[in-house]
Amino acid sequence: MLDPLYWLVSAVMVAIHRALSPVFGETSGVTWSLSIVGLVVLIRVLLIPLFVRQIKSQRALTALSPEMKKIQQKYKDDRQKQSEELMKLYKTHKTNPLASCFPIIAQAPIFFALFTVLNGIGKNPPQARGTFTQTLAEQAAQAEFFGAPISQTFLGSSNATVKLVTVLLIIFMSLTTFTTQRQLMVKGMPKMDSSNNMMLQQQKILLYLFPVIFAVSGVNFPIGVLIYWSTTNLWTWGQQYYVIKRNPAPGSPAWEELQRKRGLAEKEESSEQGGGVATQEPEKKGQRFQPKKRKKNK
Repeated sequence: MLDPLYWLVSAVMVAIHRALSPVFGETSGVTWSLSIVGLVVLIRVLLIPLFVRQIKSQRALTALSPEMKKIQQKYKDDRQKQSEELMKLYKTHKTNPLASCFPIIAQAPIFFALFTVLNGIGKNPPQARGTFTQTLAEQAAQAEFFGAPISQTFLGSSNATVKLVTVLLIIFMSLTTFTTQRQLMVKGMPKMDSSNNMMLQQQKILLYLFPVIFAVSGVNFPIGVLIYWSTTNLWTWGQQYYVIKRNPAPGSPAWEELQRKRGLAEKEESSEQGGGVATQEPEKKGQRFQPKKRKKNK
């Protein structure tokens, strides 16, 4: 069932590997590591439309928050009716509460395909998947990232270098997950009142839960998969930072900060223009009303 994905993932890696081999060498760990990074970049570029849809859906849900509260209050004793009315509201305004999960859901099959390909490479002897030949599988199995083979896992190796590199990547992966979620909560979301305590609690749970999940599950991932997930986390952080900075959600702290900056810029511009007029007018008035000097009688 996942064979087409194995073929796709391995084909992208092999294509990037061939392009970089003349620069870094066929067996170089840099070549294979950059092949994984290139796979991330390609996937995330293709997922930009989903990311845009995610942003629009989040903002639409924020705008619908008052209506959602009314429905929840009105049908608080009838869960089925409450769900039906909420679905009608989403359908009327053409939004989807699950849209925020689309990028993650879309990446999940690629993630598992890469995990399977690298896991096969890590076996003894290496197992070729997709477009990998046996020679390429053996080269990839020996490729190293800071001295640790990219096909090895924390639990599957007794090598101290493998364990150190794995731990550092897991820490980086968990840290970027935490900072990305915190960036969204602190800067990118409208301020919530006490009536949204449940939503605030859910966000706090996600803030701390996802890094823990990555930290616990990361010991089973090959180093190549950790490189993939760390890179995609870094991309997510940068993409989200750009959106929050350039096009923040109305009512969010970033939006208020942008409005203050625009207001200050307009004030400075108007004061500069006003200052230019003020300096010219006295000169004109001086020239216009200056009395003429009388000629002295001889």
